[in-house]
Amino acid sequence: MSRETPPAWSKRSLAAQAMGHIDPLTKAVVPPIHLASTYIRDPDNQYSSGYCYGRPDNATVREAEAVLAMLEEAPAGALLFGSGMAAATAVFGALDPGDHVVAPTVMYWALRRWLGQEATRWGLKVDFVATDDLNALRAAVIPGKTKLVWLETPANPLWTITDIAAAAEIAHAAGARLAVDSTAASPVVTRPLALGADVVMHSATKVLNGHSDVIAGVLAGARIDAFWARIQSVRSSQGAILGPFEAYLLLRGLRTLHLRIAAQMAGAAALAERFAAHPYVLAVLYPGLPEHPGHAVAARQMEGGFGTMLSIRVKGGEAAAIGTAARVALWKRATSLGGVESLIEHRASVEGPGTPCPPDLLRLSTGIEDPDDLFADLDAALRGAA
Repeated sequence: MSRETPPAWSKRSLAAQAMGHIDPLTKAVVPPIHLASTYIRDPDNQYSSGYCYGRPDNATVREAEAVLAMLEEAPAGALLFGSGMAAATAVFGALDPGDHVVAPTVMYWALRRWLGQEATRWGLKVDFVATDDLNALRAAVIPGKTKLVWLETPANPLWTITDIAAAAEIAHAAGARLAVDSTAASPVVTRPLALGADVVMHSATKVLNGHSDVIAGVLAGARIDAFWARIQSVRSSQGAILGPFEAYLLLRGLRTLHLRIAAQMAGAAALAERFAAHPYVLAVLYPGLPEHPGHAVAARQMEGGFGTMLSIRVKGGEAAAIGTAARVALWKRATSLGGVESLIEHRASVEGPGTPCPPDLLRLSTGIEDPDDLFADLDAALRGAA
């Protein structure tokens, strides 16, 4: 069964069986972990195996990349990195000094900080804009100068929704590329490349792996061109490839992706509805609620659900929010998201000065626990902190 031409199965079936590949040597249904860092040359000094050294390439990494490229419907394929930040910064690293970049005001805080403090040091010009406001986005993009528009949708931690197809039209009309951080959505829910994006990025640490035991990032590309080749070169030259054991764990996580995210999205939707009517909750930020400002766009570009994430704003302000997080038992006070265990975090404390995150906000990552237990635990904590 050729890995180049996968069977005509659904994405769920292909992911569950790691593209249907069977190890040719042992006939194992689980791909082996290839740990070698170097490979034998042929007598004519070539590498007919296709592998020469572990820094630019690895067979186990390729296995996971094949599944990710299939999920994203990526003609250029997928590239795995040692973290989500490594994947994201490789995209910016493929630009030239002086290039103009437009990025969201609300986005993953570590990348926003890196763009503001580090990317400008080698000459990138970065403007932050409310990308969900298409007029503001259009005004920020400079034809001939803007080379990349970076989106994150839903955007962490307010879960702001940006219209990917409309943003792609704006970027392409100006001669820019569009890259989309789709970490919170996952390829099960949103297909940015099909909506016009040129590159899609995930922190594979999160929903894709789903077990809080891997740090990884992935890029998937719409086409093989000079820009994609530069991204590949950045990964190779900077040694940013994912390790083989982490790739094996990620591949294991991908096998259950469809089952996990279905359960997590159902739990998130149920909790959002219940907390929207809670006496100690000021507001629920969740794109699945009709009152969310991005609901109509989310309903159009997110398929089968609205993701596993929501945030609540607690009545009583920052003290009540921190006090609530201190009182939970089933929810775990920890950074990250997308795992099988439910996590709660006071994001303003983590992000610090300059954050757009309200001080009364708690970010919730819904796991696969019983939603009734999750509600009861957080309900008791809210009441105890009031």
